Amino acid sequence: MGKILVADDSMTDLKFIHSVIEGTGHEIITAMDGEDAEKKARGEKVSLIILDVIMPKKNGFQVCRALKQDGATKAIPIILLTSKGQESDKFWGEKQGADAYLVKPCQPKELMDTVTKFLK
Repeated sequence: MGKILVADDSMTDLKFIHSVIEGTGHEIITAMDGEDAEKKARGEKVSLIILDVIMPKKNGFQVCRALKQDGATKAIPIILLTSKGQESDKFWGEKQGADAYLVKPCQPKELMDTVTKFLK
């Protein structure tokens, strides 16, 4: 199995996401800011990225755009999971290349269904 990168600056959210996806058989690695998330996405051979939008150093939109513009990482599915639920936020998430956009608080089933969709 591969690796799932979960990037969020909230320990509570990291624990929630981890508890939902820990049964997938994939290794879960975490990042607490956008720069670390981008670095790990490029160096860890991840299968999926779950990315918060509001993070220190680089926001999730910036990280998503950078990874989707890089030939080495553009095929990695990215789920933006954020409290930014306005239609304009979803629009910008899609413009940056996100494969899915979920709004916090997210139901565990919705998150798991989305993760499963990209790990088939």
